[in-house]
Amino acid sequence: MNLWSAASNPSYNTIMAPEQKNEFGSSFKPADKSRRDFIKTSSAAVGGILAAPLILGTKASAAPGDTLKVGLIGCGGRGTGAASQALNADPNVVLTAMGDLFPDHLSAKLDVLKKQAGIGDRVQVPESNRFIGFDAYKQVIASGVDVVILATPPGFRPVHFKAAVEANKHVFIEKPMATDAPGLRSIMASVEESKKRNLAVVAGFCWRYSTPERAIFEKVHEGAIGDIRTLYGTYNTGSLWSFPRKEGWGDLEFTLRNWLYYTWLSGDHIAEQAIHALDWMAWAMKDVPPLRAIGHGGRQVRTDPIYGNVYDHFAVTYEYPENVRGFLFSRQQTNCANDNSCTMYGTKGIAHELGFNGAPFIKGENAWRYKKGEHPDIDMYQIEHNEFFASIRSGNHINNGDRMAKSTLKAIMGRMAAYTGKEITWDMALNSQENLFPAELSWDKPMPVPPVAMPGVTPFI
Repeated sequence: MNLWSAASNPSYNTIMAPEQKNEFGSSFKPADKSRRDFIKTSSAAVGGILAAPLILGTKASAAPGDTLKVGLIGCGGRGTGAASQALNADPNVVLTAMGDLFPDHLSAKLDVLKKQAGIGDRVQVPESNRFIGFDAYKQVIASGVDVVILATPPGFRPVHFKAAVEANKHVFIEKPMATDAPGLRSIMASVEESKKRNLAVVAGFCWRYSTPERAIFEKVHEGAIGDIRTLYGTYNTGSLWSFPRKEGWGDLEFTLRNWLYYTWLSGDHIAEQAIHALDWMAWAMKDVPPLRAIGHGGRQVRTDPIYGNVYDHFAVTYEYPENVRGFLFSRQQTNCANDNSCTMYGTKGIAHELGFNGAPFIKGENAWRYKKGEHPDIDMYQIEHNEFFASIRSGNHINNGDRMAKSTLKAIMGRMAAYTGKEITWDMALNSQENLFPAELSWDKPMPVPPVAMPGVTPFI
């Protein structure tokens, strides 16, 4: 069975990442002299990528004593956390390059990493390896690193992943992997290429590396609750951060610094945050994709223009084979009841995965509860990096590519259903022609914000 169903459609091969048309736009300029001084020319970086030797990606393994050089692309909180976990995963890992759009991001997070106990001495990023601007990812990749961490806003991720794979780098890639179908198809093509090159690819679906979650999903897959009939996933939280516009910020800089609130950058919060609940549901279904989805959503609270064009709540119903239904409820609204969990209803019982809310358990014929202390209490974010680097050492490279792409498309599919008010099939979502990436990125020009989607009005493209 082809779980992608429509992957053989000609559009899979012909409609690829936005960069094939314009990469990041042809006329962007730095906003001021200091940024102009930081931005490097792209031609030398591209040449470095094309000339990069086939290093670790073509070896069977990396010896325990070999130094693995890591480059961080995207110096936000998650990227900084991932860099820290990479350094804690292996004593012979060194951070040697960093890239970001903004110099203040990079310098602040470099300082944070240098001060961390146990790893600060392995943060060895000279001035020459600190790259700023839209070409920073190329320069990090070309700097001689073996592993890259991709943690920029998701809208850039397909371009960055493609470049990393073509340069034979092992990749830790944060979720979601794309914000639209063309980007997702690019991710799929890069996944296939990463397999050919025997590269390790670990996705930032951290719960798949959580010991309690692994325990309950193993029970579910062994049949502890019988055949799954219904799934109920939630990601209901409060509002997240936002930054007021500062003097000198043009539209593009304001947008990039508040990327959560723009669909082209984040995919909306169903993709950027609630995707964890969708990935739990996917895990329960052994990554068999849903057939179709119908969704609801909108903006009730975050209606101010500072919140871009995203929704603040979603409710999506997914239909799977054999009439199984999955229900997602997600919300980012302050002073409301919060919940982050997944409940699986089967013919022999009910399994409760509680996220951060407690130990998972099963009720029914095969009652079970996870007992803390029976397994090592290791942070799931650390486990994913421990296993990532161990796979590089052993040569048995982890590649999460297929499932990470499916969970990303599942989120995009749900957003499409809610935005348009239409029933969206898996094949419709996969073959969508909607390219959210702006045709041009300019620090100086006005950047109109696309209107908030209106169900029944916003078309499916």
